Amino acid sequence: MKFVLAPDKYKGSLTGMEFCNAVEKGLRMIFNDLEIVKIPLADGGDGTIEVVKKYLNADSVVVSVSDPLYRPIRSAYLLSSNKKTAFIEMSEASGYKLLQKSELNCMYTTSIGTGELIADALDKGVEEIILGIGGSATNDGGMGVASALGYEFLDKNEDVLNPVGESLVRVKKINKNNIHARLAKVKFSVACDVANPFYGKDGAAYVYGPQKGANPKEVASLDIGLKNFANIIKSELGFDVQNLNGSGAAGGLGGGAAAFLNATLKSGIDLIKEISNFDNTITNADWIITGEGRLDTQTLSGKTIAGVLASAERKGIPVAALCGSVLLTKEEQDKTGLKYVSAVSKDTESLEIAMKNSYENLVHAAHSFGKIITQNKYSS
Repeated sequence: MKFVLAPDKYKGSLTGMEFCNAVEKGLRMIFNDLEIVKIPLADGGDGTIEVVKKYLNADSVVVSVSDPLYRPIRSAYLLSSNKKTAFIEMSEASGYKLLQKSELNCMYTTSIGTGELIADALDKGVEEIILGIGGSATNDGGMGVASALGYEFLDKNEDVLNPVGESLVRVKKINKNNIHARLAKVKFSVACDVANPFYGKDGAAYVYGPQKGANPKEVASLDIGLKNFANIIKSELGFDVQNLNGSGAAGGLGGGAAAFLNATLKSGIDLIKEISNFDNTITNADWIITGEGRLDTQTLSGKTIAGVLASAERKGIPVAALCGSVLLTKEEQDKTGLKYVSAVSKDTESLEIAMKNSYENLVHAAHSFGKIITQNKYSS
């Protein structure tokens, strides 16, 4: 039998590859003639960079860039072995993880460090850049990224503005004369799993601004600024960011990347499936076994398991999910399309113990699943 093992991580407990190794160990206790294919996945969130590193056979490139408050830091991105593809994680240069809680205020933070990583990759001659935009500390509409790549944003006096959130409302003109020479020659893809518009009550400022340190008055100001910025982008570049699903992601970088980089916004799991050649690799599988730390109502909203199910359904392959915990009713589980669901830690007395023993619990769960298959209770 051919089993494809395609999990996300168990956050704080197991990596995707550790999941694969545990499940393989459990299955090999049951099956003698067994083909195992390991394809650890991610959805663009934490841990994505390590998954991408495996599939691109990539090395880390360390660069001196600006953090969200313009302080110099050493940050890294991935460069594929053939030097043609770069994977850049916004949080590495412009993430809230780089700031103390007292420093967090997206009126004054910038994404320029992410743009500096992009510029370095462009200078190295890459042909494609994949950008992960989770965990940002910014609400600058992508001004910072664009500024690092040669765009200038001018006020009514044609003075160059500092590319931070509070400047959005003052932008009157975009100077495109000094854009990086290779910008138009590179394909950009952005991992984006939200549908928020650029501005408005569901936009970047109102939904995410409070999490990034903005008070209600500042949130309202940022939203007005984003609306102004969108209007300037439309008049100067001919691109309507407000009508692009996901344009409000990462403080408006979703829309900014589309406007200034000609980037395509894609779901994180779809990008990882492309990089890993997932759809071709699963051909002729008898089962796909996936999993994540918790199976709940969020799971099918652009997460890893949802992406696995979409591909499996097209090829008629049954999917089993071995998850740390399961918060769905049996009826809800049936609606997911999963053929088998197991809560690996269901009988564990505490979360701490469950996380500590997750590897062996997963071996046991895979062993139990294998036994069920041999008893023909679940036919592939």
